[in-house]
Amino acid sequence: MASVDYEHVTKRWGDVTAVNDLTLHINDKEFMVYVGPSGCGKSTSLRLLAGLEEITEGVIKIGDKIVNDVPPKDRDIAMVFQSYALYPHMTVYDNMAFGLKLRKVPKKEIEQKVKEAADILGISNLLDRKPKALSGGQRQRVALGRAIVRNPKVFLLDEPLSNLDAKLRVETRANLTRLHKRLGATFIYVTHDQVEAMTMADRIAVLRDGILQQVDAPQVLYNHPANVFVAGFIGSPSMNFFDATLVEEADTKKLFIDGGSFRLELPADLADQLRKYKGQQVIFGIRPEDIHSAEFVPPDIMAAPLQAQVDFSELMGNEIFVYALTGGKQFIARVDPRTRAVPGQPIDLVVNMQNMHLFDPTTEVAYI
Repeated sequence: MASVDYEHVTKRWGDVTAVNDLTLHINDKEFMVYVGPSGCGKSTSLRLLAGLEEITEGVIKIGDKIVNDVPPKDRDIAMVFQSYALYPHMTVYDNMAFGLKLRKVPKKEIEQKVKEAADILGISNLLDRKPKALSGGQRQRVALGRAIVRNPKVFLLDEPLSNLDAKLRVETRANLTRLHKRLGATFIYVTHDQVEAMTMADRIAVLRDGILQQVDAPQVLYNHPANVFVAGFIGSPSMNFFDATLVEEADTKKLFIDGGSFRLELPADLADQLRKYKGQQVIFGIRPEDIHSAEFVPPDIMAAPLQAQVDFSELMGNEIFVYALTGGKQFIARVDPRTRAVPGQPIDLVVNMQNMHLFDPTTEVAYI
């Protein structure tokens, strides 16, 4: 297997810069996920690595080998696309064996590789079928099998679950994670779905407008986003953001987040870190799961009271999403399912200030 390196890689089409000075190291046997909205450059980054697009500037390495001018077929990678691109007139066996036959691999070796891949993917009983007789999940596994038989250094997966229904996506996510561990290969996976990214990745690379915003383990991105974009993109429902001012109470020297319609005290340890920003405008961020009903406050949190008005709510079974208003701004709270939330009525909430986030309003970079 092999590591992958992008070194100051840029891709332009005329005046459009799809990938802008990307520098990224992907470890051998790592499961790396590229995530971001449509047009952020994630699929282009994958296609540059595969050799399906030419690099405008920079260097890409697979292992220690620079592959800028290496044809796709010689890069020792395998790619699985959103459209599975199976040959409809061929059986599952022939679809999986096709690439090996082109390389003139001996028939006995082809049979062995296809059988092993089919066993791994649980499709041994489907080898005589044609794609039209398969479900979407089965076709997806055949496409993976076609990649596995080649035993590549790097697997590239470009939104391979997009055509599956919600239940099958969850099941296939788990199967892909197990497959990665079993093969011990380097996986690079592209998705716009941050839930897929969080559940599957060893590390996530978040892109926006062709620029790498942050790369780290899923929980680090969740707990310590580098900027407003990453904070808002990672996590579902998205983080709440408020324009506010960091103010100090003259007699007590306590720090507060003043949002106009609310005033939230900072914990002492965070106040010490942030005191240098007192008097400044800030963007205050708090995740919906860190806003609780005042009736059902978890133990051992730094709880600051927040009064709001219920706009509407969504009962999710194990929790309620309350869409509330403060100062005319809507935000979301994930609260205990026993919470009484009546549209148009006031609701008493508390904010876990230990998990707050603060950003520079100009650069949108995180203060903490």
